[in-house]
This record gives sequence, structure tokens and C-alpha cells, in this order.
Amino acid sequence: MTTVIQLNAPHRIPPRETRLSSLLALFAQGRRGGDDVFWLKENAELLNVLECTGQDVPLEALAVHAGFYRDAAERLRFFPQYYRFFLSMVLDLEDLGVPGETAEAMVAFADRMGLPEAELSDLQRAEARRLMRRRGVDAIREPGLDDRLRAFASRNATFALPNKKAAYELTHIVFYLTEYGRRPADLPAEAIRSLHFAGLTAFLEQNADLLAEICIALVWAGDAAPVLWTDWLEEQTASFGLTTAPDVSVADDYHEFLVCNWHAAVSGRPVFRKPIAAERTRFDRAPRLAPLSEISRAMMTLDTARSGDWNVMRDRMQPSLSPATCDLMEAAARSSEHFDAFFEGFARAGRP
Repeated sequence: MTTVIQLNAPHRIPPRETRLSSLLALFAQGRRGGDDVFWLKENAELLNVLECTGQDVPLEALAVHAGFYRDAAERLRFFPQYYRFFLSMVLDLEDLGVPGETAEAMVAFADRMGLPEAELSDLQRAEARRLMRRRGVDAIREPGLDDRLRAFASRNATFALPNKKAAYELTHIVFYLTEYGRRPADLPAEAIRSLHFAGLTAFLEQNADLLAEICIALVWAGDAAPVLWTDWLEEQTASFGLTTAPDVSVADDYHEFLVCNWHAAVSGRPVFRKPIAAERTRFDRAPRLAPLSEISRAMMTLDTARSGDWNVMRDRMQPSLSPATCDLMEAAARSSEHFDAFFEGFARAGRP
């Protein structure tokens, strides 16, 4: 009789240069076609993470974008509505080591055509300004722009409630004002508190994508992200599942995977520690709690008994919450010195 023993050995993690090369090839060639705007979005995000964290990317790994780089100026002329994507990718490719001066010519074209003038949002104008300044062009000459961004970031009440759009805008304000961590943010204390408020909401939602961006923004704003948040993000980063197959869906959690690894890089940890293939791959986060709606129902049910005092509400909410959600609330309360002020707005008690 023959006995077969199966050894469940862990996947061998390839060297860092191999992982980065496979990741670049995957996003450039393995997930979407180059004529898809989502291809632009995904590749711009990946290159941005690599460039702003100072990753040493082998030049041969960037060769997967040789065709894009060659045609980028012409594509910009035909698709000027996507100028921020095009500029972002070409700027990052050159700053990562691709030889050439295409970015300077493209920035000059965008300035000559007045493309930033089509932006209605202060945040998009700030992004355009940041991109074009990288090649010495200041296309946005609005002395009040930074003041408006800081005023938005400093309104704490906005971020005491679940509002993903506002929270992502808050993180990007920090990204653009700090030039992705390269200069002081000059943010008032109220804006730092807003980051903590938004982070507490993201933690209660167990939203690693948003929380990772908030922790990065806190570091670049000159503060420290709570240890409980960063430890949880480290666990989430390690738990991603990657599935490689020709027909696998790419409506997935790729962005969360990128941002969690971005946070790892900013925290000084190794990045993309997965056996990454250059072929079509799906990224899936690990299953986790989704407790925010449960918390909201418990608070809303209390009606006039609702209080903005966490020490009072802890006991009043406990019978309506699962043990896991109770533990999460307690962890959130311990995680940040701003929790009591956050909860006062989060509870929405005593409002007309």
C-alpha cells in the first residue's frame, strides 16, 4: 500500500524586483485593454504609488509602457478630457527612470489649451496644479485655492458622519498640499482632527481602502496614525487573495490592494509581498465585518434617549449590538484621543 502525503508549503515570495515587474506587466497588459479609461485609471494609480514612495523600479520592468509612452502626446491631443491621467502616467514614468522629455511637452500642451480651466472642482484644480508644476508650469493662479481646501478639511462635522466622498477628498487635499509627502502641509489642528474623525468612521466600517489613505495622509500631515489602525491594516494587507485565470473577473478589490501596499511603503514595510503573476489576476480582500449599519440602527432606535456622550451610550447601545460590533466600538474608542469629540457628532443627538 502506498501512502501519499501532501505538504501544504507556503507560496514562495519572488524577489522584490520580480514582484514589481510582474505587477507592472499585469496592469499594463493582463487586466484591461489600453483603450479602456479604467486601464488609464489603474495604471496611473499603480505608477503613482511606485513613484511617490520612491520605489527603485528596474528600467526593463517599465518597458511594458514603452508603447504608451511613445503615443501619449498624440493620445492626449485626441482625448484631452483625460489629461490628468495622461500627465500623471508620463510624469511618473519619467521620474521612475524612463528617458525622455515627453511630459514637459504634454504639460506645455495642456497649459496652451487651457485644459485646467475645464475643472469645476477645487480638488481637481489642485491635482492639475500639482501635476503641471512638476514640469515648471503653474497653470492655476488662484491665491485662495489652498485656503478653500484647508477650510473644507477643517470642518470636523463633515467627517464625523459616514461620507466616503468627502473623506476621500480630505485625503487627496493632504496629498496635493504636501506634494505627496514632499513638503509640509501647513494644516490647522482642526484638519488633523478631521482626519482622525474620518479614520474612526472608516475603522468602524472596516474599510481598509479608505483607512489606508487616511493613515498615509496623517503621516504626511505631520501626525501619527493610531497604532491599532496600522496594525489592522497590516493584517488586511497580508490577507489579500490573488486568483489568476484567463476568464477571472477584474471587478475586484485591486484599489484596496494597491492602497494597503502604499500604506505599507509609507510605514517602511515591504510592499506587494504576494506571488504576483503577469497574467490576468483578480484581487480579493478577506471577508470582514460590516458593522456600520448595525451601529447606525442601534443609535437611531434610541431616538430621544440618544446621547453624544460615549460613556452613556456604551451601555445603552450594547443590548442592540452583536458582541463583535461591541468589541469593535471599544477598540475604536481606545484607538484615538479624538474619539469622544468624534462620537458627539457621530451620535447626532440633540439636533433640531
